[in-house]
Amino acid sequence: MSADALAVRAEDAAGDPFVHPALFYRDDSEYLAGTVPFVLDGLSAGEPVAVAVPRERLDLVRDGLGDAAAEVKLLDMREAGRNPGRIIPGVLRAFADAQPPGRRVRIIGEPIWAGRSDTEYPACVQHEALINAAFTGRPVTILCPYDLARLDADVVADAYATHPLVVDASTGTMTGERVSDAYDPDGIVARYNRPLPLVPDALAYTFDSETLPDARHTVTAEAQRLGLTGVRLSDLALVTAELTTNSVVHGGGSGTVRVWAQDRYVVCEVRDKGRLADPLAGRRPAPQDQRGGRGLLLVNLVADLVRVHSDDEGTTVRCWFAL
Repeated sequence: MSADALAVRAEDAAGDPFVHPALFYRDDSEYLAGTVPFVLDGLSAGEPVAVAVPRERLDLVRDGLGDAAAEVKLLDMREAGRNPGRIIPGVLRAFADAQPPGRRVRIIGEPIWAGRSDTEYPACVQHEALINAAFTGRPVTILCPYDLARLDADVVADAYATHPLVVDASTGTMTGERVSDAYDPDGIVARYNRPLPLVPDALAYTFDSETLPDARHTVTAEAQRLGLTGVRLSDLALVTAELTTNSVVHGGGSGTVRVWAQDRYVVCEVRDKGRLADPLAGRRPAPQDQRGGRGLLLVNLVADLVRVHSDDEGTTVRCWFAL
């Protein structure tokens, strides 16, 4: 069965044009067997195709496609998706929304690879779960490769929970597809909504509507002292302004912003008493005619990593900026 037939069969079975399989592979040959036919079937069907995977895998796919690679949008996921919160609005939706309405779109996206840190992983797996809500009802197929030889067993288990279909590339075709009995994206979003412990040595500033400018200046000055400069310093100032303003408007009127150095990053977080009820907040592209409502989206687009925890006690948004 071709990758195109997989998409049709999944749509018929689920009654939803969105198809989201995980592709399990063990080596380069299995990777190519699972990805190249998927791309070529899409091109043959006249579907726009994008491949967003880590650079070493991107080179492998490009070589496997030969001349057909010129017809595909190729993105290095280590750059385009270094912050998982950026992938839905900045990679997947950016490509899908640029295509003619109603045309099926085909994407390979690999946001989880060996080497992703424990700090990054909760944001990665929540992203994979939220893809399902972000694309429900749309004629889009997103194939997500997982390296069985290098990823931990817990990561593979989570892939079964975030993908309604799983495919084994070891057969050399797409005939190994099956429905995942463990599919539970909402459960994954909830399970990885983990508290972010306070960092005791961080500089802290409590703000309200009257002291928003002081909060931004305090954080920027500390980040500069810690070594952040140039565009990244400006990005941190923008993120601080957006998050503190959100706290005043939506989070109870006040909050606390903290900044510190961690490994090779400057980290900034804002805590307030509000609750973030929408897990897709900050992950939807904003319509051009929309006024406001872009704060969390901007945060996701410019930070190197964003982690969020929200419950009845309040919300914490923590952002990393590489030095």
